Amino acid sequence: AVETIRPVETLFQCVVDYPMPVIAMINGAAFGAGCELAVCCDIRVAADDARLGMPPARLGVVYPWTGLRRFIQTIGLRSAKEILLTGRTYRGQRLIELGLVEHVVPHAELEGFAIQLAEEIAGNAPLALRGIKRILNLLLQSQELSPAGVEEAQSLVAQALASEDLR
Repeated sequence: AVETIRPVETLFQCVVDYPMPVIAMINGAAFGAGCELAVCCDIRVAADDARLGMPPARLGVVYPWTGLRRFIQTIGLRSAKEILLTGRTYRGQRLIELGLVEHVVPHAELEGFAIQLAEEIAGNAPLALRGIKRILNLLLQSQELSPAGVEEAQSLVAQALASEDLR
């Protein structure tokens, strides 16, 4: 069961490691892995009717430590705890307050706003963009688990995946 998480984590890491800035344009619902995929992006823009949330606790799933770390790094510990422990659905201005998105725009303006933001970024020096993004990612790498910590985290995930709670 834990092995099934690896390809998804590889996808997430590819988005994080992509050398140029990545913008998430969120139009609709992004829950669980969809929400984490958005968190992997450098900048997130949501339509005013978009809904985001992390329901694993409601489903009886211990979310992988790599994802938990990613949420802490992106939105901070306080917001990560609220989002992950409640399993709530969030929308509108609350998405900005929690740090899940940087911008909420009317649904009809979402694509235009995201494209304008991308064009603004693309107008900057490519080497500077690559360098800044890479250094920011390097700075985040200091939050690693020890081998024993990784083993314990994987065990907790596996226990939950095999539990009656999940069934």
